Amino acid sequence: MQSFRTEIENPIVEKDIIELERKIRQFHEGKLDEEKFRSLRLARGVYGQRQQGVQMIRIKLPYGKVTSKQLHRICEVSDEYSTGRLHITTRQDIQIHYVDLNRTPQLWAELDKDDITLREACGNTVRNVTASETAGIDVDEPFDVSPYAHALFEYFLRNPISQEMGRKFKVSFSASDADTGLSYMHDLGFIAKIEQGVRGFKVMLGGGLGSQPRHADVLFEFLPSDRIIPLMDGVIRVFDRYGERKSRAKARMKFLIKDIGLDGFKELLAEEQKAVPQESYPIDADAYPKIKVADTDFPQVEVDDMAAFEAWKSTNLVPQKQEGFTAIGIKVLLGDFYTDKARLLADLVEKYAAGEIRLSLRQNILIPFVKEGAIPFFYTELKKLGFAEAGYNRALDITACPGTDTCNLGIASSTGIAEELERVIKAEYPQYISNPDVVIKISGCMNACGQHNMANIGFQGMSVRTKDKLVAPALQVLLGGGNDGNGNGRFADKVVKIPSKRGPEALRLILNDYEANGNGVPYPDYYAEKGQMYFYDFLTPLSDVTNLTAEDFIDWGNTDRYKKEIGIGECAGVVIDLIATLLFESEEKIQNAEENFEAGKWAASIYYSYTSMVNSAKALLTAEKTKVNTHSGIIKDFDEKFVASGKIDLGVGFETLALQLNKNEPTQEFAKKYMEDAKDFLAKVETFRKLELAEV
Repeated sequence: MQSFRTEIENPIVEKDIIELERKIRQFHEGKLDEEKFRSLRLARGVYGQRQQGVQMIRIKLPYGKVTSKQLHRICEVSDEYSTGRLHITTRQDIQIHYVDLNRTPQLWAELDKDDITLREACGNTVRNVTASETAGIDVDEPFDVSPYAHALFEYFLRNPISQEMGRKFKVSFSASDADTGLSYMHDLGFIAKIEQGVRGFKVMLGGGLGSQPRHADVLFEFLPSDRIIPLMDGVIRVFDRYGERKSRAKARMKFLIKDIGLDGFKELLAEEQKAVPQESYPIDADAYPKIKVADTDFPQVEVDDMAAFEAWKSTNLVPQKQEGFTAIGIKVLLGDFYTDKARLLADLVEKYAAGEIRLSLRQNILIPFVKEGAIPFFYTELKKLGFAEAGYNRALDITACPGTDTCNLGIASSTGIAEELERVIKAEYPQYISNPDVVIKISGCMNACGQHNMANIGFQGMSVRTKDKLVAPALQVLLGGGNDGNGNGRFADKVVKIPSKRGPEALRLILNDYEANGNGVPYPDYYAEKGQMYFYDFLTPLSDVTNLTAEDFIDWGNTDRYKKEIGIGECAGVVIDLIATLLFESEEKIQNAEENFEAGKWAASIYYSYTSMVNSAKALLTAEKTKVNTHSGIIKDFDEKFVASGKIDLGVGFETLALQLNKNEPTQEFAKKYMEDAKDFLAKVETFRKLELAEV
């Protein structure tokens, strides 16, 4: 596991990978608690899989952009370390499965050769920054949001303020008021705007899906582009300090805003502004790499089946603002494609387009900058690869998470039912192949990775129990969600829960009703007009579990009888001294503070010092069996239990000591003083802990 060290040119990435290797070794040796190891590896894109002994690796691809060279590299890695299957997520990442944990450092080193990272693809971090896949070519966009999404991605990658938050943090950019980046369901969403010649964004805050979806609030109707990174810096600081940490179910930004209100959040945000390194952070969009379209002559071809070609053109061509070019959408069933086809696709776009693809939020692929005259040629080439199915971003194009295929949290199959519903639509409702007004999404559990609760028609994997206590796979049917544009959206209502094998019949009833009575009205409007009970009345007979057959106890895509289980747990760690581990981490954070101070990164050094102090306080509070749900709570409780009681003399209150960081600007002088304060505090905590143990 040492050979990769001489192959990595970026010393920061090399340090990351060596650290991952070291932690894996410590975990195997029983020197690292399982929970702490999980946190570290998740922040490096290594995710436990439902199948024991293997990992899912999430490759972070900002705003879904992948160059031909990068796609080739991903294919090589997938063939060597995985199974050759690539899975596009609803956050524009690529996942590969069945990877040996011990090989993940080398895997990452291989990806880094083409500037591809795993860092912060999972875990309680700033996740992949997503954007409209049409960014840069959208006919309605005021400007290309790609440079801004990329700048934000770079700023927060490895940023100490966003490494150990209570939960994940999701950001999106929308190219236009169509809001195809879905800003209303993100922690922070940015919609491109221009006011008085100035580029900026409408800013949405506090949205989310999951079991309790929340519509984001409008934080700013317009914020100049140079303010978006300082804004997010402050937002993350507030979330890190006041966000829930104990209960994962309440640890998202949406719950913090629900608790304190938007005005309360704004007050806390104002308190953090002095600590934010820059008031303005200009983003040089002109420095963003320019598109280079290949000038290779494309072969002239004759299309065999003109009817199929015309049907494909009607659904899979995306207008482009650059004259003489169009974009081609590839419908990718369930987001899964394989390296043999991916390599040929990479070669095709390198030779005849702009050498890049964009992955979409609907798990598809978009090829920008295809010359209009080359459309027949591209169609014939894509058809050879199985990439020429009509229905891109239409009703037939169903989104689904991996569900019980590989996910630890999956309750019922989402991929199996998605395949069956696509079959039903093709066979019985061919008109929906080109219908853009009905969006169908499926998740295998309530976490909504398949975004089911913002779909026009959504299905959520569940289970149902009969009166004889037999358990069968089930689906929650949700209706009426949709994206209204410009930061406005609707979340679907839960209408009825049915056995999974009745999913196709539920879809038939819904579409038949819409066909008969919809009169061309968009589905969300039709649902709103009819109301939840209207749909409940004609769907509720499907919920009867007194007449289940043997087939109802077998989930889609399976042959064995259904058994509800939240995937197989990961390898158990040995019991260790959690307090000692926390204090050891405090020492590591001090070292990080020193390294960043020496590198002239004052703000980063300050935040590492802050997290060291809070971590040290958390250690003693944990020993006292005190709740440590939030940073703000830790600070207050430490003052009460250790400072006010006289157990530890700091000379000042711990709140005064710790929260110096938002009372001072991030200067060299303050960074040095604050780091010394953190060292002194850790020393006092460690002395107290030693005396405490000596008395036991």
